Amino acid sequence: MNLTQLVLQAFSQTFAAYWWLLILLIVISFLKSPLMKGIIGEGLVNLATALFLDKNVYRLFKNVTLPTADGTTQLDHVIVSPYGVFVIETKNLKGWIFGSPQQKLWTQQIYKHKNQFQNPLHQNYKHTQTLQSALELDPSKLFSLVVFVGDSEFKTPMPDNVVYAGGYIRFIKSKRQLIMADSEVQEVCRKLQAGRLRPSIKTHIEHVRHVKTIVEQKQQPSQNACPKCGKPMILRTASKGDNAGNQFWGCSGFPGCRTVRPL
Repeated sequence: MNLTQLVLQAFSQTFAAYWWLLILLIVISFLKSPLMKGIIGEGLVNLATALFLDKNVYRLFKNVTLPTADGTTQLDHVIVSPYGVFVIETKNLKGWIFGSPQQKLWTQQIYKHKNQFQNPLHQNYKHTQTLQSALELDPSKLFSLVVFVGDSEFKTPMPDNVVYAGGYIRFIKSKRQLIMADSEVQEVCRKLQAGRLRPSIKTHIEHVRHVKTIVEQKQQPSQNACPKCGKPMILRTASKGDNAGNQFWGCSGFPGCRTVRPL
């Protein structure tokens, strides 16, 4: 028996004994993936809705994908009721959360590691605007709500419409003024069902691809940005040396940053 056969035999014996460990590692990796975290977070919101909201009063729509001028936008949950239409963005994150309504990016901190993510209030603003246009609904009848699930803790004051999973139902039930007649509720549900793209894996994949393209475009450095520090490059003229009188691009952060680029 040669060396290759010995190695293959050893591998086969090891796999036969520990195949279950490989499968377990794959399952754990999948459960920790962003996709699965999103599914779990949305599932918790769905469960809370089914348990604590009267389905005869509150109509739940899940994973609503709507066409927009530049592609699509996807709403995690929309709840239609006589008390208004609730547009819900779910975040399944752990660690400390820092942010304010005005900030473009919020921060997630786990021990010493920090990660920035889009302000979910800004993210949900686009959702509410798209939905308002699609439903031709008065803005006062729409409520934006961001729900954090998972082991997270707010470290900065948050507005009333940014809550943990436990405050999700309380926020919705706090709206007790009847602002939509039954006929309007039915019409909103009809328009929502007719205007959304058919829920499917294809629809979800196409939306994810669209979002990825937008993110990549935003992350691409501007042609007139300093490749070192990102500050704008400005047109300068050399005053001395062999290149005196010639123009070039210089970093606006000079003298802190001395990056130059030929014109």
